[in-house]
Amino acid sequence: MAVEANTKETFESEVLSSEIPVVVDFWAPWCAPCRMVAPELDSLAEDRAGEIKLVKVNVDINQEVASRYQVFSIPTIGLFRSGEMVAASIGAKPKRLIEADLGISK
Repeated sequence: MAVEANTKETFESEVLSSEIPVVVDFWAPWCAPCRMVAPELDSLAEDRAGEIKLVKVNVDINQEVASRYQVFSIPTIGLFRSGEMVAASIGAKPKRLIEADLGISK
């Protein structure tokens, strides 16, 4: 299950301080492609439970974090390791393509 990180503090504790890699879904409720990709990300997180964490950032609420990571298009899915965004996937795609973009294919 995804964690909502709609404050800077929550983002820092859930993503930047995480011991395991974090997939961050930068999204907005009015974004149809964001709603389309959500089940793909839920499936990815379920398949990789314990290996990765899924965190959702509503860019309308947490504009500061979205700006810090130069999120100009949504959905943007970022992979964070040790507090750094190391890969990104932009747009609504099937799970296998998101995994490939992020470099986490099985």
